[in-house]
Amino acid sequence: QVQLVESGGGLVQAGGSLRLSCAASGSTFSKYSMGWFRQAPGKEREFVAAISGSGSTTHYSDSVKGRFTISRDNAKNTLYLQMNSLKPEDTAVYYCAAAATVVPRFRPNEYTDWGQGTQVTVSA
Repeated sequence: QVQLVESGGGLVQAGGSLRLSCAASGSTFSKYSMGWFRQAPGKEREFVAAISGSGSTTHYSDSVKGRFTISRDNAKNTLYLQMNSLKPEDTAVYYCAAAATVVPRFRPNEYTDWGQGTQVTVSA
């Protein structure tokens, strides 16, 4: 089991950037693939990005591809999401999640551990 704490959310204007962080503790971080998900009010939680345990493989949803970058620093037990060219439709609570496999996963039910979420608000 791994404990996750997100940080870095906030209010930004459209076209701006934010960097989210997710600090992990409690288990061997590199043994987990990691993902970012988001949930807007009244909508289901949706996949944003995923990364393998080693960091060598990444996947993105079509809505963020080319704008967001997922990365990890296994020495620091930290996951990142660099978000550029933000749009109002990116407004949501962003969650990091861990899956007990080194292969990236895409569905929320494939992840076993979740952070508490961090709010990202993009104004027009």
